[in-house]
Amino acid sequence: MRAPARSWLYVPGHKEGLIPKALGSGADAVIIDLEDAVPADAKARARANAVAVAADHGNSVDGPEVWVRINQAGSPWHERDITALTGTSIAGLRLPKAESVESVCAVAGASQLPLQLILETARGLLDAPTLARAHPGVVGISLGEADLSADLRVGPNGLDWARGWLVTAARAAGLPSPAQSVWTHVRDLEGLRESSIRARECGFHGRTVIHPSQILIVNDVFTPTDAEIATAQAVVDAAQQAADNGSAALLTADGRFIDPAVVEQARVVLSLARREKPAS
Repeated sequence: MRAPARSWLYVPGHKEGLIPKALGSGADAVIIDLEDAVPADAKARARANAVAVAADHGNSVDGPEVWVRINQAGSPWHERDITALTGTSIAGLRLPKAESVESVCAVAGASQLPLQLILETARGLLDAPTLARAHPGVVGISLGEADLSADLRVGPNGLDWARGWLVTAARAAGLPSPAQSVWTHVRDLEGLRESSIRARECGFHGRTVIHPSQILIVNDVFTPTDAEIATAQAVVDAAQQAADNGSAALLTADGRFIDPAVVEQARVVLSLARREKPAS
């Protein structure tokens, strides 16, 4: 079983030379982009490249998860993308500018693939709780912050409330904790680290990235430290001992109260720790 992905690297689908590099970059997941990064006259080539990767790599356990961001509903390429990728073994599709239950259900039904919804408009954000439950094939939701900021007419620091709303909508629907949107200042790696630390504290468990130089930092931030792992394991062990003694809660020797909610949080930490530590 795979641990949750920490880093999700976008790669333009029409740039054949970059795709193998992305697959070997160390990212936990690679997103082949058929949408924003691909000009109109290269859409068919990008789609063909995505299908080729799906045939060669699919969702191999030895490599990164492979996702494809298709073109938005209503575009000339949307249905062609779905038709081409239906039946492949990729991890799933990322649906941009998700806004309506009808379009989400249509994509899920036609493709029979897991869906991650990208909320990039005020309408999509407002309906996040409904969209998160729109279809059993929806396995995650995230924000597309550049488009969302433009639609909401907010500044760079104006989306904290939207991020909290997204995390709440995802967890209320029983979905995994979402991945934070991209950090667009590629050379500002310290800013990326600080932003990612804050994102983790606010309930995000990973991040999409647009350059390989960002992967190590994202993997590092979203990998629990040795101390966090040891503490989480101690909590789980203590809870098991308490359960064996017929109790659902206990007070540890150092005075910490452990109840089922604390145990569940510890198990989340351990689930994120299954991947190897990032190389220094």
